[in-house]
Amino acid sequence: MFLPPETIIASGPVIVENGKVLLNREKKPYGETLFMFPGGKVEDFSISLEETCRREAREEMGIDIEIIKPLDTLLARQVEKEDRLVILVHYLANRIGEVRPGKEIIEWGWYDINNLPPNSAPNVFTIIEKYKQGKHV
Repeated sequence: MFLPPETIIASGPVIVENGKVLLNREKKPYGETLFMFPGGKVEDFSISLEETCRREAREEMGIDIEIIKPLDTLLARQVEKEDRLVILVHYLANRIGEVRPGKEIIEWGWYDINNLPPNSAPNVFTIIEKYKQGKHV
């Protein structure tokens, strides 16, 4: 598979508790952001995708996580540059500790998996639908 230059690989946890999923919105230089799973781009390719997932959970939400299993990996177009691809690696995870959002988080919460915010990123709808149907890796 050929990936265009500047393709981003991102990793993050999908944390569901009592029928609710943890989502957040971050400050971004390109403006308003969508609700997303906590997560972010791989910055060091000598570190595993699982460790990137753990780092992002700590940075964004101030929590540690226990990874349960991988979920689907999706290919998407980057919001601010549609000619750039993003590979989104998702892990079902349990939260360890209380949420203490990082300084870049402008809004966060636990959202009912049957009533997600309409301004959620497309991958949130896809992953949660598969989660509800039991159609994940």
